[in-house]
Amino acid sequence: MTPLSPAICALLCFTALTVVLALGYVGYRVALVLSFKAAANSWTRGAASHVDPAIVTRVQHAHMNCIENLPVFATVVFIAYAMGQLALIDELAMVFIGLRVAQSAVHVINTNATMVFIRGNLWLAQMSIIVFWLYQLYAAH
Repeated sequence: MTPLSPAICALLCFTALTVVLALGYVGYRVALVLSFKAAANSWTRGAASHVDPAIVTRVQHAHMNCIENLPVFATVVFIAYAMGQLALIDELAMVFIGLRVAQSAVHVINTNATMVFIRGNLWLAQMSIIVFWLYQLYAAH
């Protein structure tokens, strides 16, 4: 068995993080439904019909943020793979996933101004790495 490249490992980690966050808030909701404390249709998109605890809402928002950003990262990894240039992504892949995990953790911990500032900077660092990778991949073609 060949070892995973750091880029592929980071992609798997990002995907796993997204799934874990989803299970975090969906698990809470399933427990409410199974215990007859809420109807299965209590959570509708765009309508505040059920009030979740703040931590559950923050986990959901962290999950949605992953959903928004995972396709961008996955696209860069897949393009690098298709070009035979995964080594360009490997250099910073673990830094990227570390920033992503930190951003999600900060998102779940609190939404005060300081934490939102930290979270925004973690996101900006990730986007800077993405831009750097895009430049490298373009230059490598």
